[in-house]
Amino acid sequence: MLLEGKVAIISGIGPGLGQELAYVFAREGADVVLAARTESKLQEVADTIAERWPERRTLVCPTDIGDADQTQHLVDATIAEFGRVDCLVNSAYIPPPFTMFDKADFAQWRKAFDVTVFGTLQLTQQVAEKMAEAGRGSIVFINSMIQKKPLPTQSGYASSKGALTAAARMLAKELGASGIRVNTASMGWMWGPPVESYVEYAVSTGQSREAVMAEITKDIPLGIIPDDADCANAVAFLASDMASVITGVDLNVNGGEMMM
Repeated sequence: MLLEGKVAIISGIGPGLGQELAYVFAREGADVVLAARTESKLQEVADTIAERWPERRTLVCPTDIGDADQTQHLVDATIAEFGRVDCLVNSAYIPPPFTMFDKADFAQWRKAFDVTVFGTLQLTQQVAEKMAEAGRGSIVFINSMIQKKPLPTQSGYASSKGALTAAARMLAKELGASGIRVNTASMGWMWGPPVESYVEYAVSTGQSREAVMAEITKDIPLGIIPDDADCANAVAFLASDMASVITGVDLNVNGGEMMM
């Protein structure tokens, strides 16, 4: 198992990639701290882990990533329960409304940045302090292909993710001396609830399912839409000791649609 004996905090637990990250980390041997705003959703994921991998321990910790006091409580609760933090996966985000740039509402951008960028970095700072004391740790930022393959109306979302890419590289440089690795994983299309809903909507407008799927996969060399679990596998690798000399990397996890 890639993560046997590890303790991992995962933010942004929710339908799609968030919950799959929790399942993959548990499957690979980690005890998992589940963080998001809605306690009932966190408990559902914890219950599923308990059913599938009863030997794993979980901690449900409702957290608004945009609130520094709540993220500090998340870290403190993890240390109290498990004694350490080995891995942090930053998956929480809020995208601003998708509009053309000339119609952008920068108040909405600021709200998104408060969570996606500043909330993530606040949690990272708080966790890194504990990792530095232990002399080791792995941090992974969940990122998006959107910053590399721009699409109209998504400048706010892309800008927030681009900020995380730059921050991760700087943190990799600064935290390396403390034994802390920092990487990002840039996701493309992922077959999970959001994309499933997109496909169903497109079909409801009269397009054939085959045509919709063909349009999505035409630029993906593997010819498939990677599913959430496959993408979570890549994150587990980056977090694991198998990647012990990998830091400052932005790993493309998108079936080859982007190769830079």
